[in-house]
Amino acid sequence: MDELLVKYLLGEASADEERMVLEWTHAKEEHRRYYDHFKVIWEQSRALAATSTVDEEQAWDRFKAKRDGLQHSDDHLVDSDDNNSDDNTVVFIPAKKRRWTSMAAAIALLITGSLVAYYFMALNRQDIVLASAGEVLTDTLPDGSVVTLNKNSTLAYAKDFNKHTRAVKLTGEAFFNVAPNKQKPFEISVDEVKVQVVGTSFNVKNGAEQTEVIVETGIVNVGVSDKAVRVLPQQRVVVHKKQKALDVQKSQDDLYNYYRTKEFVCYKTPLYKLAEALNIAYDVKIVIPEERVRNLTLSTTYKNMPLNGILNLVTKQFNLSIEQKDGEIILK
Repeated sequence: MDELLVKYLLGEASADEERMVLEWTHAKEEHRRYYDHFKVIWEQSRALAATSTVDEEQAWDRFKAKRDGLQHSDDHLVDSDDNNSDDNTVVFIPAKKRRWTSMAAAIALLITGSLVAYYFMALNRQDIVLASAGEVLTDTLPDGSVVTLNKNSTLAYAKDFNKHTRAVKLTGEAFFNVAPNKQKPFEISVDEVKVQVVGTSFNVKNGAEQTEVIVETGIVNVGVSDKAVRVLPQQRVVVHKKQKALDVQKSQDDLYNYYRTKEFVCYKTPLYKLAEALNIAYDVKIVIPEERVRNLTLSTTYKNMPLNGILNLVTKQFNLSIEQKDGEIILK
């Protein structure tokens, strides 16, 4: 099925093969999820394909040898014998050339051992890992909770999730809409920070210096070390990693939702905060040198707009200019 999915994604599948893929993905929910995550890995490979110098035949054979050591969980791949490999690099090649000559140009995904675990293998035999790579990913957990992972984020949970406990580990950023269950609180581990809820919706963002939790509905308990706070709707808590301090504040805007809604919602929002959100969303570096300009406030919504469109409106509103220098977009 892996090889058939590759042909389908390459556009090399025949009409019968396309029908087989569609029937397979619609037959079971775990098949659809498997295809979704397979596609994530596939799309991530495109960025690496241009620099690949690996022989396709040998790489495919090495990948299949590694794959034979894997077992499928309910809807993801779980590494069953990764530590026994003496090859430091596992290579994912979309398809063996065989009788289709066009496969000679198939896109290659080269993943080091650590990235293999990051993208599609579990960290141990009991864990399932969701990885968003370069796209936002929405998935439903076994308990019915819905999680939306921002780009380059991962969520790991035990294979027996919801049997006794509902515990997950997050790296990056995600929005959770947790299914209510008072008997089994939902717990999120983000480094040393623990987030616990019964049934609510909230956003968790893990950065280099701090972890931020913003609550939309319900009550969320956030703790670190021996400290803990309750966070209410329209509140945010910032956990500073060095001081391990919990700082509860009123949530001032809905900018955190941009990756789910594709909207940048501002309400008396300082321009520098919008710039921070745009930097993450569009992978750019917007710089505002002047303090006066940084603190200009906006009350508006930018919906489904490209970066240039948003910046044009901002510069017109405040009579600013844009300068691009050394990879920076400077507003002044």
